[in-house]
Amino acid sequence: MAPRARARPVILLALLALLAVAPPALASTPRTLVIEGAGEGHGVGMSQDGALGYARHGADYQQILAHYYTGTALGQAPANASVKVLFGSKVKRVPLERYVRGVVSAEMSSSWPAAALEAQAVASRTYALTAHAGGSRFDVYADTRSQVYLGVAAETSATNAAVDATAGQIVTYEGKPAITYFFASSGGLTENVENGFPGSEAEPWLRGVADPYETSASHWKVEMPLSAVARRLRGLFAGSFRGIEVLRRGVSPRIVQARVMGSKRASVLSGAELAGRLGLGSTWEFFYLRSGSALKAEPDHSGWHAPAGAPVPPTGAAGGVAPSPGSVPATGAAAGGTAAR
Repeated sequence: MAPRARARPVILLALLALLAVAPPALASTPRTLVIEGAGEGHGVGMSQDGALGYARHGADYQQILAHYYTGTALGQAPANASVKVLFGSKVKRVPLERYVRGVVSAEMSSSWPAAALEAQAVASRTYALTAHAGGSRFDVYADTRSQVYLGVAAETSATNAAVDATAGQIVTYEGKPAITYFFASSGGLTENVENGFPGSEAEPWLRGVADPYETSASHWKVEMPLSAVARRLRGLFAGSFRGIEVLRRGVSPRIVQARVMGSKRASVLSGAELAGRLGLGSTWEFFYLRSGSALKAEPDHSGWHAPAGAPVPPTGAAGGVAPSPGSVPATGAAAGGTAAR
């Protein structure tokens, strides 16, 4: 009987040892922030990916420009115009057409259809004449702060042909040059300028429109440990990080205003600042907290919601209906992307 009596404490010790070396199943599951979004860039004006899609569906450059810049027409740049470009700390004056040649080849692939390249040429030419990034000192940066300019070395025969085919043409609104923002991809809807660039005045030609030919690749998903998110948002909350609350979105799902929540203090910030802090290329974002297999949406007071598939706009939201596939907008397309057919 003595050996059996001694076995009981041995078994108990073995069980305790097993629990000590195998706690992961009992430990709390680490939480992560899941971000589902779309697009790349600020979302205002012409989507380059969307322009590619329109060109592939038979639209010419005038139709593409009329779609993205609501109510605009084409005019002519001043004769012998030039652009003051900032390179590092030096400013160089470049003839307008020579400048546009060095931009189109840097902003779009030369393999894209001529109509897309021509739309880019007109948009870049107009942007150069209206940007005034450096006040009276210079007009544009030579990089993505304005539009990328790589000079003669980057020119190709296809992009130069697009510049020549549209020589001198600019986008105008009520007879005046209209600043022509553009960006990489929209995710399916573009945005009003006052939402894309907080503090900007609303402009009638920079309204959110449907963008039906965006590729599925413009939709994306990232997942971050909650601890990493808290580090990126440090200083915007006090106490323990509690999550992100969306307060307002634009005419697209892009965030205009959000709140970073902490147990002791919260902060309200713009969608652009939030995206920058999180290292994201677009403000089109929906947030979820994942704990194990459970996924819970973060608070969102915007009226937009994202079920499976494309986000659904709130009642009355502009730009929520895309033109039917296969159609292209007529010149002078109305606000919101609806065109005469």
